[in-house]
Parts: sequence; structure tokens; C-alpha cells
Amino acid sequence: MTSSKNAALRFIFITLLLDVIGLSIVVPVLPRLIEQLIDGNISRASQWSGWLLFAYAIMQFICAPIVGNLSDKYGRRPVLLLSLLGFGIDYIFLWLAPTIWWLFLGRIIAGMFGASITTASAYIADISTNENRAKNFGMIGAAFGLGYIIGPVLGGLLSELGARIPFIAAAILTFLNAIYGYFTLPESLPVENRRPFEWKRSNPLGSLVQLKKHKNVSGGLIITFILLYIADHAVMSTWSFINIEKFGWSNALIGLSLTVAGIMVVIVQAGLIRIINPKLGNEKSIFAGLVLYTVSLLLFAFASQSWMMFIFLIPYCLGGITGPSLRSIISRNVPQNQQGELQGSLTSLMSVTSIIGPLLMTNLFTWFTGPGARIQFAGAPFLLGAVLMMISVFIAVNSFKKTIPSEKIISNDISLLDPKDI
Repeated sequence: MTSSKNAALRFIFITLLLDVIGLSIVVPVLPRLIEQLIDGNISRASQWSGWLLFAYAIMQFICAPIVGNLSDKYGRRPVLLLSLLGFGIDYIFLWLAPTIWWLFLGRIIAGMFGASITTASAYIADISTNENRAKNFGMIGAAFGLGYIIGPVLGGLLSELGARIPFIAAAILTFLNAIYGYFTLPESLPVENRRPFEWKRSNPLGSLVQLKKHKNVSGGLIITFILLYIADHAVMSTWSFINIEKFGWSNALIGLSLTVAGIMVVIVQAGLIRIINPKLGNEKSIFAGLVLYTVSLLLFAFASQSWMMFIFLIPYCLGGITGPSLRSIISRNVPQNQQGELQGSLTSLMSVTSIIGPLLMTNLFTWFTGPGARIQFAGAPFLLGAVLMMISVFIAVNSFKKTIPSEKIISNDISLLDPKDI
């Protein structure tokens, strides 16, 4: 059983890795690509980038809870394989895109089939114990980090053969992974733990309401979750644009910065979190991570030299211990047959932050860098991100004071127990 679980975790890791590679292949060239397609400047390109992220997020917000609930009824395996096919189709559209509107079409398709993180998270929850849950969720961050190591480098190399070649490569990798998963990925959700599909629990607003029924899931931690991912878009949505504006970075230097960040994230998520989390516990890991995020975003905002951005990536990436610990606390107190629903709800929350965050941060960048800006301050999104992170620190600490520590919670639901403990 252990070897089967390890094989499944490897496939989940590869699936998430390929998704991130497909995303990060285009990140270094996206600002200039949008700039060319709209025939505008980098400030306007930032706004269009925000709307592209919005298109993806709004579709994922609508579809993620449906996908999560379908996986609770039919199992994780078929839903995960279908999502891979959807991403492959998305990359084909991006490859063929002659105008900016084709990019929107591709992002909409990706949002509709963007089930990989939802279903993969439910899959991880299915096969994890309380002892290794945070470590296994750390694989998600590790996959993102490694993807940002491979993607920019691969995209840079393949773009020498043609500007659209990276999209073809991403499509091929995704389809190959779907075929591999079809023959090797076992189902993680037993038939006896499945539940009927209900539309009222699958609408995006309803899926958020479902979070209220889990009494052991703190509302304060949900707010922390929301603020964390909105603030994170200060980096995710504007990193390339800000560094082009402030320091005149080239595509190669942007790619290098993402590679460095990816290496650090892998070190944290795949290595340090295995040491830090058991020693600190989930609550202290969340607190420490949020403080590191706050400090690093402040440093990003007021950096005056290009090399500083690389140095300040160290505390920022160390802040990555927050996410897995937060997900661990939330997921460990929910029955197994509701993990798909829970992860769909969390993905919907992330989609809400991806609706708000990119538009907020990219427009803030435009307001402070456009020709009519009264104050020129390209680092404004980083400063706002730091403020949001600081608020989340106080909310999280207050939440810990009012609730029983997650490590001490004992569930009456047998589906949450490790079989060896029964």
C-alpha cells in the first residue's frame, strides 16, 4: 500500500509540475508579447495581463466547485485526467493565437478545466495521515517551485526555435502525462466513501457557504487564506512588469529571477518544511511565514538596486511555509468523503483572490507608473501586499487564541483516522 501511495504521489507531483511548467514557459515573455499584440506600452500591457488572469480566475471560480464535487462522486482519477486534457487544449489555442482575444479564449478554457490543483489536493488528502499531511501538501509548493525552475529555462531555449514552440511543447507534455496517468494512476477515493453529486453544493457561492458547516475550520483562518493569496498577487501578477519598469530587466533576467525563486521554493517546500513544520507546528509555521512575507514585500517595494530583488527573494520564499500549514489545519478536520468539496471550496476562494488580486495589483501599478501619475512609485503593489500580509498576521494570531490547536483536535469521524490507529 505504501509503494502504491508513493507512486500516486509521484504522479500528482508530475501533474502539478507540468501545469506550472506550461504556465511559467510564457511568463518571461508575456509582458512583451501582450505589448506587441495590443500595440501599447508596458503600463497598458500590465492592465491587459490583469484581465487575462481575471478571465482564467472567473471561470475557475465557477467550475472548481463543480469539479470538486464530481470527484467526490466519481473519484479523483477520471476528473484529474479530464483536467489534463483540458489544459492540453488550452496550450493548443495559445499556440495558434493571432490576437490578444485568442489568449483570452485559451485562459477561459484553462479556467474551465483548471481542476488539477483541486483534485490533486483532494487526492493528497485521501492518502495522507495526520503526521504527513502538511509534508504531502508541501509537494504542491515544491511542484510550483520546480516548475518555475524548468519552465523559464525551457521557454527561453525553445523560443529560439520559434515564439510559439513553447506552447506546442507544453501541450505535448500535458497529453503524454494524461496517457501515463491513464495507465498508472490508481483511484484514491473508495466507492464506500463517495457521495451523491448535488448541484446546490456545486455552485460557486454555495461551495463557499459549505465552509461554514465545518465547525472546526476557523473563520479567521479562512480570512487569512484570502488575504494571503490576494497579497501574493503583488508578486505573481506584477513581478515582471515592475522590474522592467524600475530596472529595465530583459526577458532573460526575468527568467533567471524566476529560476532562482523556483530553486528557493523547492528547497523550502520539499526540504525545509519537513524540518520546520514538525518543530514549530502548524500555528507557529503560519505566523512565521506571514511575518517573512510581510518583511520581504516591504523590501521589494523600496529596493533601489536590481541585485536587491534577488536577495529579498530569500525571506519571501521562506514565507512559503505558510500555505501547506494553513491547508493542513483546514483539511485535517474534514471527513474524507468531503475533501473534494472542501478543496473545491478552497480553490474557489483562491479563484476569488485571483479575480481581485491581479486587477487590484496591475491597475495599482498602472496608476503609479502611467504618464499622468502624480507619484511615480512602481513598487506600490508590493507595499499594498505587505499591508495585507500584516493584517493577516493579526487575524491569524487572534484566531489561534480562540480555537483549539489543530494538533489537539480529536475527530469523531472515523474517516479522519489513520487505519493503523483503528
